[in-house]
Amino acid sequence: METIESAGAPEDLTFGAALAELEEIVKALESGQLELEDSLGRYERGVSLLRACRTKLADAQQRVTMLVGEIEEDDAE
Repeated sequence: METIESAGAPEDLTFGAALAELEEIVKALESGQLELEDSLGRYERGVSLLRACRTKLADAQQRVTMLVGEIEEDDAE
């Protein structure tokens, strides 16, 4: 896994990459082995990744809704 410093901006990652990194952060935080500062930094990164994932999911949902609407329009013609 990339380190926090070298990882890309959450919005530039694919959904899968952002989710995988988020899962790694959760595991690290749950381990209880991190220093306070590192925990805080990873938590902040995790929040950014979560926001990016939610945005990507909302965008995908909007695209699917649009495509379903197009299919329904085609069927109505």
